Amino acid sequence: MSASAFTLHVPDEPVGLAGTWLSQVADGAGFADVLAGNGGLTDWLWRRWSFLTSSGMTRDLFSEIVLGYQRELWLWLVGERTWTQACSGLTGRLARRMALLAAPVG
Repeated sequence: MSASAFTLHVPDEPVGLAGTWLSQVADGAGFADVLAGNGGLTDWLWRRWSFLTSSGMTRDLFSEIVLGYQRELWLWLVGERTWTQACSGLTGRLARRMALLAAPVG
C-alpha cells in the first residue's frame, strides 16, 4: 500500500479519556509520559490507525510523531483547540511522514 492509498480519518473525540489524561497531568505526570504511556493517547490512536504498519510505519515511529505534535495535543486537552483541529494536524503530519517512507531511495 502506498502512502497515497489511504486516508486517515479523524476518530471521534476521546472525551472521557481526555479527562483522565488531564487529571494525570494535574497530579504531576509529565504530558509526554501521559501521551506515550499505557492507555495514553498514542495507544488510543494506534489502535485506530494500526493499519499504517502495512505502509512501513512502526509503533515507535508513530509514537515519535505523536510526541513531536504534543504542543497542539496539549492545546486540545486544555480546550484551546478542538479535537478536529488537533487531530487533523496530526493526520497531516503522519501523511507527510508516510509519503517520505514511500519515496524511492536514491
